[in-house]
Amino acid sequence: MTLTTGSRRPTLLDVAAHAGVSKSLASLALRGDAGVSERTRERILASADALGYRSNTLARALKQGRSMLLGVVLSSLDNPYHTEIVASVEAAAEAEGLSVLLAHGSRDRGHLAGRVQQLLDLAVDGLVVVSSWVEPEVLTTAARRAPVVMVGRPAAPVAGVDLVNNDDERGAALVVDHLVAAGRTRIAHVTGSRRPAGLARRRGYEAAMRDHGLDDRVRVVEHDGAVPALDPVLAAGYDAVFARNDVEAFDVLDRAHDLGLRVPEDLAVVGYDDTALATRARPRLTSVQQQRELMGRRAVELLRERAEGRHGDVHEVLAPTLVVRGSSARPAEAD
Repeated sequence: MTLTTGSRRPTLLDVAAHAGVSKSLASLALRGDAGVSERTRERILASADALGYRSNTLARALKQGRSMLLGVVLSSLDNPYHTEIVASVEAAAEAEGLSVLLAHGSRDRGHLAGRVQQLLDLAVDGLVVVSSWVEPEVLTTAARRAPVVMVGRPAAPVAGVDLVNNDDERGAALVVDHLVAAGRTRIAHVTGSRRPAGLARRRGYEAAMRDHGLDDRVRVVEHDGAVPALDPVLAAGYDAVFARNDVEAFDVLDRAHDLGLRVPEDLAVVGYDDTALATRARPRLTSVQQQRELMGRRAVELLRERAEGRHGDVHEVLAPTLVVRGSSARPAEAD
């Protein structure tokens, strides 16, 4: 039951008096400081709960010269990968006592630059950029005002900006290795992007095909969203398609169905990102899984390290895994 202290809001001093400790010790306990014994901490927390005490986050932030806000900028909201990254960043930020402000720029460089500026004007304590569309000079300028981490692959590293991204070449190689091991030798790659991550996946596909002695069967389809553009590959006897992401893999699945191709008997289909979409298809989609939860957590940790005084840039490349499902393997072999 919550006790009252009259009409006023309970203060830290009230908590300290109720628990029989000093105000400074109560503050340390409520902040989670390791210098407070567990027994004392439990008594102070129980007093705070009984009084209905809630810390004044805004007042503390102003005193510390912080907004307790974290800005997140992403290209768009139409790919579940982006929203799942945002969710992982938000979870990590919440654990740090931060709130997240989200902005997207619809893959427009001018809009994205404006969104970055807007978040900086709100005095965010750090900025996570989930987009390779933000211009390097925009990132450089932003990093002079607040710590900046990019989640994803830029065209080139930007001084003063930390990076957390997936090993896209390795992810593509995992796909080709899996398909070849399953007896597929006519493997095409469908890509609708010439952004850094898409180009890296294409390079990984081409290198892996060469490694398997399949140089003469390399086929890259520039997919612009028009599903019939996939027909030349699907009608040419290719027995597998590796798509740049799960969204484009769904286009392949749809067109294969229209053409009467059975998946995976006639055509194996593999996506990338292992988003929530992957388990919504029938058969379920084999896809390359990026460590999205770790990406979000590391982004927030790197921002904190910058705020605490680190100067050197950190570039982390995380290893992907392949989640095999029914779109490329018999049910007994799939996850």
